[in-house]
Amino acid sequence: MRDIKALLTQQRRFYCKGITRKLDFRIEQLNRLHAAVKKKEPVILEALRNDLNKSEFEGYLTEIGLIYDEIKHAARRLPRWARPQKVPTPFYHFWSRSRIYSEPYGVCLIIAPWNYPFQLAISPLIGAMAAGNCAVVKPSELAPQTSRVITELIHDTFEPEYIAAVAGGIDVSQALLAEPFDYLFFTGSVAVGKHIMAAAANHLTPVTLELGGKSPCIVDHDAPLAVTARRIVAGKFVNAGQTCVAPDYLFVHQSIKDDLLRQIETTLIDFYGPRPMENQEYPKIINARHFARLQNLLNGCKVRFGGEMDPERLSMAPTVIEDVQWQDPIMQEEIFGPLLPVLTFETLSQVIAAVNAQPKPLALYYFSQNRARQQRMVRSIPFGGGCINDTLLHVASPYLPFGGVGPSGMGHYHGKASFDTFSHQKSILNKSFRFDMPLRYPPYKNKISLLRRMFR
Repeated sequence: MRDIKALLTQQRRFYCKGITRKLDFRIEQLNRLHAAVKKKEPVILEALRNDLNKSEFEGYLTEIGLIYDEIKHAARRLPRWARPQKVPTPFYHFWSRSRIYSEPYGVCLIIAPWNYPFQLAISPLIGAMAAGNCAVVKPSELAPQTSRVITELIHDTFEPEYIAAVAGGIDVSQALLAEPFDYLFFTGSVAVGKHIMAAAANHLTPVTLELGGKSPCIVDHDAPLAVTARRIVAGKFVNAGQTCVAPDYLFVHQSIKDDLLRQIETTLIDFYGPRPMENQEYPKIINARHFARLQNLLNGCKVRFGGEMDPERLSMAPTVIEDVQWQDPIMQEEIFGPLLPVLTFETLSQVIAAVNAQPKPLALYYFSQNRARQQRMVRSIPFGGGCINDTLLHVASPYLPFGGVGPSGMGHYHGKASFDTFSHQKSILNKSFRFDMPLRYPPYKNKISLLRRMFR
């Protein structure tokens, strides 16, 4: 606790010097971060292999490559983002100018999850640095090798008075949350997100919560099945399903259900072979506790294919489950693993009613070639974000704000949305002395008629 208090005091003093507000300093530090990640790239990939059995390709694609893109995107556009924004001024503020200034919050806390332990720690940090803040990063203790690498990278690259990493378990998180940070960014489960928000409320600290939920993948009767199956399998089973925006369940038109499931089974063999748990490119479950939770969800389910598991290696095969009912245990919580339950529908009205009866999901995916039905799905169901005719790819664009709605989270980041999230929008009206409207001053006698003509 004393060390954390001392670190926070140190960062506040550094922030008050105004160094982090300078545009050149921010760009320089982003470039230093890029160089540091480049230097440690092999070590990061090795840590991801040890923690989650991620292949070099998957580790680079989902963890490192996205970070390079985010840093370059922010560094190139930061001068434009940070420029005061001119906005119109109402006529009754005659001889005035209006501008919006993006101002850093101060000292930010970033708490990262274990499923994409590098990317989801560094990506929000990019936004905090671009906006001119100091920051403390808390990596996930459930990915210990990656947590160690993140801590070393930050320690070797930045002075702790500017950017620091604090490793540890729940006790460290609680100690950090007890402190009055100026902004709090959390990625993780809905249950933990509630505790984070309660802790932030003690200091009235603004928060961004990137949570999760049961994201539906809806396949209509006119979707081309081969490519649809490939895109579903790629989105669902990357990282062994341990992705907050992975398709949580498949909602397929009853007329194509069997054909689609056959295509999915064929695709899984193409991707991972007939024995996927023996494939060195197939990730593992993070720990024994989460493995046991997935086993319990699978109990009593009708497995269409898959279902093999190895508790010693924490490996679980891609599994498709059919004859699922909404009241089944597997439909009561986010799965966060390689289990894909399948439901069927006859009409889009059934889909819309069923999905809207659940908590608002973080993502939604809809496969159809009909533009009218595509627009109907987008406009009829509230969700964080998603794709038409694909899965997950919306998360990989710095031009699309990423975030949840309701129980799936609050706030956005990626690209300029990250800069905006970690910036306070300060509104300034600059009034000239050349004209002073007497209407606004007492006495008010005989002025109401003129006021009514102005605002009617």
